[in-house]
Amino acid sequence: MSVPVTARWVVLDIEGTMTATSQVHVVLYDYARPRLGPWIDEHPDDPVVREAVAQVKAEAGLDAAAGTAEVVSVLHSWMDADRKATPLKTLQGLIWSEGYARGELTTECFPDVVPALRRWRERGAQLAVFSSGSVAAQVASFSHTTEGDLRELFSGHFDTVNAGPKKERPSYEAITEHLEAEPGAVVFLSDVPAELDAAAAAGWRTVGLARPGEPHAEADFGAHPVVSRFDEVELEVIA
Repeated sequence: MSVPVTARWVVLDIEGTMTATSQVHVVLYDYARPRLGPWIDEHPDDPVVREAVAQVKAEAGLDAAAGTAEVVSVLHSWMDADRKATPLKTLQGLIWSEGYARGELTTECFPDVVPALRRWRERGAQLAVFSSGSVAAQVASFSHTTEGDLRELFSGHFDTVNAGPKKERPSYEAITEHLEAEPGAVVFLSDVPAELDAAAAAGWRTVGLARPGEPHAEADFGAHPVVSRFDEVELEVIA
C-alpha cells in the first residue's frame, strides 16, 4: 500500500531502513572489532582518538591510567550490547572510513533505496541522514556502495554528537533548526517506532519501515504510516 507524503526534506535512518541490520552488526562490527586496539595504539597523538578513549574511561568508570586492553574490553562489551555510545561510534567511524578508502568495505543498500533517493532528488527534495553512526562513518559508507558514490545525493548528515539521541525530541528540533526548515516540511523514515515518536513530537512527518526479516518488521508503529519499501512512499515535494 502506498503512503502519500508532502515534504521538502527527507531525513533517513540507515540501519534497518536503507541497509540491512547485518550490514552493521555483522560486516562493519566484525571489521572494527579486531582493529580497535591497534587503532588506539597507533594513533596516540590524534586528539579525536585521545578524547574518545578518555570518554570510554569516564563512562565505564575506568582509572585514567587504564591501558588499551581495558578500554577495548569495554568497547567490545558495548558492541555486544549494541550500545549507541558516542566514543565507540567515533572510533568505529575512523576505522570504517579507512576501510572504505582502502576498498575493503562496500555498503549494500536495499534494492529499492537508491532508485527512490535519485527519484526524490530529481523532484527537488533535499535528503539528509540521521544515524547513531558518526557523520564520518556515514559519509564514508555512502562513498563506496554497490551503486557507486552516493555522497552527492545528501545535503546533510546528523549523528548523536551534532544532533543528540535519536529517541529524544530535542534532537529533531536541533536538526530542524540546522536545516532552516519548517517542521512540517520534514519527513523522517526509520524502522524504530521510538525514533518516529520523537520526530513526530518535534512536528515532523513520519514513515515507518517494516522490512521483512529486519528486527523491527513486526513492531507496533502506532499512528505512524508504514511501508516495507521506499517505492511505496509517494513523495510530493514542497516548492
